[in-house]
Amino acid sequence: MPERDRTAEDLRLLVQSIRDCAILMLDPQGRIVSWNTGAQRIKGYAAEEVIGRHFSLSHPPEDVAAGTPAMELAAAAADGQWAAEGWRVRKDGTRFRAAVVLTALRDEHGGLRGFGEVTRDVTGQRAPALDERATLLARLVEAQERERRRIANDVHGDTIQAMVAVGMRLRMLEPRLPREHAEAVRGIDDAVNGAVERLRELAFRLRPPVEGLVAGLAAYMETAMAGTGLTYELAHDLDAEPPAEAATTVFRICQEALTNVARHAGAASVTVSVVSLDRGVHVRVHDDGVGLARPAAGPARQPAALGHFGLIEMRERAETAGGWWDIQGDQGTGTTVEFWVPAVPRRLS
Repeated sequence: MPERDRTAEDLRLLVQSIRDCAILMLDPQGRIVSWNTGAQRIKGYAAEEVIGRHFSLSHPPEDVAAGTPAMELAAAAADGQWAAEGWRVRKDGTRFRAAVVLTALRDEHGGLRGFGEVTRDVTGQRAPALDERATLLARLVEAQERERRRIANDVHGDTIQAMVAVGMRLRMLEPRLPREHAEAVRGIDDAVNGAVERLRELAFRLRPPVEGLVAGLAAYMETAMAGTGLTYELAHDLDAEPPAEAATTVFRICQEALTNVARHAGAASVTVSVVSLDRGVHVRVHDDGVGLARPAAGPARQPAALGHFGLIEMRERAETAGGWWDIQGDQGTGTTVEFWVPAVPRRLS
């Protein structure tokens, strides 16, 4: 074997034998040309399953919808290399934190031959950062919940009572007025009653959850779904009760998702699944309603970036906690809100 061929074969064997890093070669369009043992171990796919497919298969759906893979290739082509840390998706759908380096490969004339990608799973290396984040998150969540309790008490003890008193005075006044004025007062009274009901719902949503994540979700679903006609199910498989800040984050995201289902989904049923996964809590909220609107081009997706405040709030809560959040669903097949937040107990100092 010529020396050059032997060197190339040795290099191929070296790359193939590395298990701690996913090393893959891409063509100029981002299609996978080679896939080493480390890539199979980290991402879950065998080489024959991915050769010829686009490297975006390991990106989260929301990144694909946002055009992130194309941006990464363009940045690597322009600057020679692109590097970042972010979420990637395994074959089984679970996510891992990845440190990724994407390098442009050029021939002696400067022509782009393709790209080399090196990916490391750094999920287990995030413990110190997660511990610090958990401490900060605990303070943030405590302050938020304290403010929620204050607002709920003010709404229930002051605003609602004042509006109820206004309604009573309107009903006392109505019989004394001429018919045309009585009808106007009756309309005002109806508007006041409607506002009181909305404020009561707001106060209910602001209340702190029942102690214990599963118990809190079960109690909330029982009350929130009453009178909606929705059937509901809560499936859970937690290794242990999450820290208070993680449990509160999960509860509030589920609360918003369930409110959206009750108000907008046109669904007959909703299922919430809560399981322990990768030192965190993984949640799916799925309904069988109308699904998401399909854009003029592209997949049926509605990322939080499109501007719905409730979606933005859910995503921000998950990402502030160090996790991720996604929403998807074709029209007519229902909607799935899926998210994961770390549940790492804080170390006592």
